[in-house]
Amino acid sequence: MKFSVERDVLADAVTWSARTLPTRPPVPVLAGVLLEADAAGTLTLSTFDYEVSARSQVPADVTEPGQVLVLGRLLAEISRSLPNKPIEITVEGNKAQLRCGSARFTLLTMPTDDYPNLPQMPDQVGSVDGALFAEAIGQVTIAAGRDETLPLLTGVRMEIEGEKLTLLATDRYRLAMREIAWNPVSPSAEFVALVRARTLSDVARSLAGGGGVDISLAEGNDIVGFEAGGRRTTSLLVDGDYPPVRRLFPEQTSTHTVTHTGELIEAAKRVALVAERNTPIRLSFSEGQVVLEAGQGDDAQASEALESVLEGEPITTAFNPQYLLDGLNALGTQYVRLSLNHPTKPVLMTGQDSLEGPDHADDFRYLLVPIRFAG
Repeated sequence: MKFSVERDVLADAVTWSARTLPTRPPVPVLAGVLLEADAAGTLTLSTFDYEVSARSQVPADVTEPGQVLVLGRLLAEISRSLPNKPIEITVEGNKAQLRCGSARFTLLTMPTDDYPNLPQMPDQVGSVDGALFAEAIGQVTIAAGRDETLPLLTGVRMEIEGEKLTLLATDRYRLAMREIAWNPVSPSAEFVALVRARTLSDVARSLAGGGGVDISLAEGNDIVGFEAGGRRTTSLLVDGDYPPVRRLFPEQTSTHTVTHTGELIEAAKRVALVAERNTPIRLSFSEGQVVLEAGQGDDAQASEALESVLEGEPITTAFNPQYLLDGLNALGTQYVRLSLNHPTKPVLMTGQDSLEGPDHADDFRYLLVPIRFAG
């Protein structure tokens, strides 16, 4: 096996393919990246840990077709450190010789026969704009659970209904939902899949740089696939029945507030500086303003007032500072609208583009459970 490839091309492809490699693989070959060079001038790089697979294809000058399995993270580190010159890789016996300019590396190879076959991509069910998909993923995955003992909540529920794609995630303390338009293969397409939040976050970072992302699913299959720009990744779906979270969104609310999003974010950051671990910041809404407060008694205290529009009776509620900031940062609109019925009932957060405007965007909704506080 012998081929040469541009340094930047190889470094980018290896880094992307090796990003999901396990730090402590159950068997040594799963730490490897499989390089396959064909006579047509294509270099294919593959990784697989029995849960997530990645495959990337790049052009190469192939002198002798073949395949080799080498340590993925080591190859990524080496290729990134090399000068900006073509890289030549030659396999002789159980060693791979890498040359770039005057730099030389010898890498031990692993038996390719021991490497598992990558799963087949399911049928494509549609495509979505990469930038829009990445934005939606970023808004929703903030609410996904991190506790691996509750695997269902570490996933994002992906619902496909015709030309609408909905993403939902919750960790029991907040719930995020984003609806976007997409292009289904069939206008009557209906699918539900529970995808690991970390897989979707990785898709957003690595596949959504531009153009469209193809999504592949199959009824009764336990795999989801994403593909864009010569790169494809598959992941096992999370098994189990996701809780019926849609019903948690209130059908109607009696109190509404509208505040400048950026100003509220900055004020919340400042006030939260004195909030001890697991203590909330309080938001008191009255006519024309909202007052943010944290700390009490003999502890450090802070308060700040901002302009805010109130519809309904004055109300005071309290939130985990980070959960509040997560939702505010995810909005992407100039103003935030909070809709609530009671200080201790979940608060619905949506965005709108003007202070007085009656219309507000509900394609992204963030539901946050308040924290009870001593009055």
